[in-house]
Amino acid sequence: MNMSECSISLMSQRDGDSNHTQNNQKPMSIHNEWYYHTLLMEMKLFLIPTAVCFVAATLVTPSILFAIFSNFSIRRETRFLLLGNALVSDLIYLALYTATSICNVLNLKIPKVACAFLLFFLAVTYCGGVLTAAGMVVDTYLAILWPLHYFTILPPSRTKKLLMLLWLSSSLVPGVLFITLAFTRKPGPCQPDICSLPVILLMTLHADEAVRLFHILFITAFLLSFSLILCCYLVLCYKTRRTGILKGASSRANVTFSMHHVILGFRFLPLLLLLSESLLYINRMINVETGILLTSIICNVLIVLPNGVSPYLYAFRYREVYKSLSNHMAAFSMLVFIGSALM
Repeated sequence: MNMSECSISLMSQRDGDSNHTQNNQKPMSIHNEWYYHTLLMEMKLFLIPTAVCFVAATLVTPSILFAIFSNFSIRRETRFLLLGNALVSDLIYLALYTATSICNVLNLKIPKVACAFLLFFLAVTYCGGVLTAAGMVVDTYLAILWPLHYFTILPPSRTKKLLMLLWLSSSLVPGVLFITLAFTRKPGPCQPDICSLPVILLMTLHADEAVRLFHILFITAFLLSFSLILCCYLVLCYKTRRTGILKGASSRANVTFSMHHVILGFRFLPLLLLLSESLLYINRMINVETGILLTSIICNVLIVLPNGVSPYLYAFRYREVYKSLSNHMAAFSMLVFIGSALM
């Protein structure tokens, strides 16, 4: 079923079948408007910020990863392993989401099985980024408060095992969600043939009570996790200020803490807005068009924004990575100069 037919079904579920059958002209005008908002605004307009974030991350992420993993001393440090893992998960998420958005803009039909796998890997990489952010919080906490025991608690071998556990945990939560949707979903008249994350997120709110409850609990659990991360940073900030580490508004440690708070805020705000939008939609305080528009803004702008910005905020903040990048760029420039001289 295409999107215009699906919109009629959604309107019928919210407004009642009797109103739909009594006045056919009104639903037709409504579904045309919704079809316009969905295709033109989400697929074309909202492709711009997604593509910009993907290009921005692609320009620097491979160089940063090369600088990390080509240097033996850097890749043995826990903070750089976590940074590399965060950059990889963010880049994969941006690549998959940009690919699905381009397919939707070009009206390329993605098979349902392929769409399900794409959505699953999107969820896995997003959860991986969230859990890596939590790991960076723990790493910073241990390094500042217990510096003498830091390398004993988190040696490189243990860090690699924790990263494997992190990816397994990232796969577990989306796996449970997809299995729940697969066994509880009932066949209905609205089966859109478009693989769009905003549309599918809104479609889950039309499922039965168990699926809707799981949807809300899933978002709430992430919000609680982010709140816990933020509380850890606040406690860490309070304790380090007492020791004088964060002395001065322009100190390096203070700027680093501010950077962490900005990234956490970028990742916290979209989920908070998505939870608010879901509750408003379930309680019929906003209509389908508004729900699609808000979900598209959250998915195509607010969620992808930290993925595109974090490489610049995180990686170039570390002196070791910046120095390694500078050395590689100098060596590359020398090779280019020698090659041009020989030619």
